[in-house]
Amino acid sequence: MRAFQVTGLAMALVLGFAVTATAEVTSGPQVGDMVGAFTVTKVTGNPDDGVADGRTLCYRCKMGQRPVVMVFARSADESFAKFLKKLEGELEEHADEKLTAFVNMVGTDAESLKKAAADFVAKHDIKRVAFVIPEDLENGPPEFKIAPGADVTVVCYKGGEVKANHAFAKGGLTDEKIDAVVEASCKLVD
Repeated sequence: MRAFQVTGLAMALVLGFAVTATAEVTSGPQVGDMVGAFTVTKVTGNPDDGVADGRTLCYRCKMGQRPVVMVFARSADESFAKFLKKLEGELEEHADEKLTAFVNMVGTDAESLKKAAADFVAKHDIKRVAFVIPEDLENGPPEFKIAPGADVTVVCYKGGEVKANHAFAKGGLTDEKIDAVVEASCKLVD
């Protein structure tokens, strides 16, 4: 009986850690914060944004007062692709309101991130979302406080002010969470 209890406790701990690993995390500028300027290099995506691939600029500055969905991603898997495809549908629907989005790929090797971003955009036919590499490569701008444990951080802002924030550990971007994030992006244009 004792062995069964210990095994049950061990399984509960393992399951508890699994649930925690995919839960939302706190990462990035929070609701009410202002999104400041930061430098990035555009890698690919959104050919209609007026920014040539390879150009270094402040993308946040270029977007001005527009409603923006700013993403920080450490990896790009199939659930991330699903999220971006749904987001692209909203970008198209709200083009008149100038809703836009860009993805900051973060990590430790700029060249690997550039290649991964280009391959991902080509594979998934991403057309309306720009992919950039921030100057502060590992976690984005320090003042943004992008959590090392956050695989995806989504910051929805308008006029520079954060209106919604969603952050997910690896594996946490489920269909339900994707719908919630896309809904938050739509509220930027209400």
